[in-house]
Amino acid sequence: MSDEVKKYLADILNSCLSIEEFTKDVISFSDYEKNKMLKRAVERELEIIGEALNKARKEDSSINITNSSQIIGLRNRIIHEYEAVNDETIYTIIKKYMPVLKNEAENLLKEE
Repeated sequence: MSDEVKKYLADILNSCLSIEEFTKDVISFSDYEKNKMLKRAVERELEIIGEALNKARKEDSSINITNSSQIIGLRNRIIHEYEAVNDETIYTIIKKYMPVLKNEAENLLKEE
């Protein structure tokens, strides 16, 4: 794995850790939904994750991250169709899928 791909994976992991930190006290969807600054911060980290994953896959197509296409698609939606971003979908992603992504990024980085 190239140093460039490692950097992108580290960016993904760091953004996952940031989202984890930002949302550690969020107990419910209602807590998330009413905090505009939190939502924007999470969305920014999701943009970084999607962009880093896209670049990593271009550098090394063997990078295996679950739901890669959907993650990149989410990044594109947040950036280009911001009005269509659904808070409930984002909340589900951070609670259900973010731990999987974090684990995969950590494992890929450990392989090297």
